[in-house]
Amino acid sequence: MPEISNDHVHVVVAEKGAELQSIVRKDLKLEYLWSAGPEWAKKSPVLFPVVGTLKNNTYTYKGESYTLGRHGFARDRVFTLTAQTEHKLTFTLTHDEESLKVYPFHFTFHVVYTLHGTTLDVTYIVENTGKDALLFSVGAHPAFKVPLTDGLSYEDYYLHFNVEENAGLWPLSNDGLIEASPEPYLVKTHKLPLKKQLFYKDALVFKGLESNIIDLKSDKSPHGLSLRYDGFPYMGIWAAKDADFVCIEPWCGIADSVNATGVLSHKEGIQHLAAGKHFERSWSVRLF
Repeated sequence: MPEISNDHVHVVVAEKGAELQSIVRKDLKLEYLWSAGPEWAKKSPVLFPVVGTLKNNTYTYKGESYTLGRHGFARDRVFTLTAQTEHKLTFTLTHDEESLKVYPFHFTFHVVYTLHGTTLDVTYIVENTGKDALLFSVGAHPAFKVPLTDGLSYEDYYLHFNVEENAGLWPLSNDGLIEASPEPYLVKTHKLPLKKQLFYKDALVFKGLESNIIDLKSDKSPHGLSLRYDGFPYMGIWAAKDADFVCIEPWCGIADSVNATGVLSHKEGIQHLAAGKHFERSWSVRLF
């Protein structure tokens, strides 16, 4: 599998899904990414061309109905490694006969991984190679190991928001759809203590957080990570039941609401990209 490395960090990425497989802080001998296991077999899927669940797993476009599974198809497709240097990997996926059956758009989608010191940058570039507006969502789903170091427990960790948050939680229905109204959740706080029961009802979904940095930290260890995301209006925080990881998921897109019409152009969070244009968003994780 393709790898990049510098004096501090070693990263491995699979061509299937352009999915991160390992993020090791070499000087600390610490693996930061979930190792996959029976609780959840993935590590860091890339979400495209939808984020979350569509109502009845279907949408309509120009009067035609299409079926598309949760989080789209990119995570299960094999990307092409189109560029590689010592510190940078570029993976590319383009439309083909198979994708056009479920998603009738012409696109080129790049996922770029770049190392800078102790920071890994992840960039999504979407190009509209068709004649009509490209309708899509894109998002991240990295799973970070908790606890990071031996001798600590899951409950020793917390998420720290860089801006005080007053944010409602948007519950998910049994079908994975966003309920019609939020519930009070983060109240004048920078901190979300981790416990496995948080995720027994699926992900914690937030809209429009004030923060652009979320840290995974423990007061019992100097080691953690800082995830920065700019230009991602939605955030999911999730773990599989009783699993030793937490996903911090910046999204440009969101699951359908329980009241969704199914019309793709009306979907909340959908991006409208004009023909010949490109869209770019980046998130980064700094390891400490």
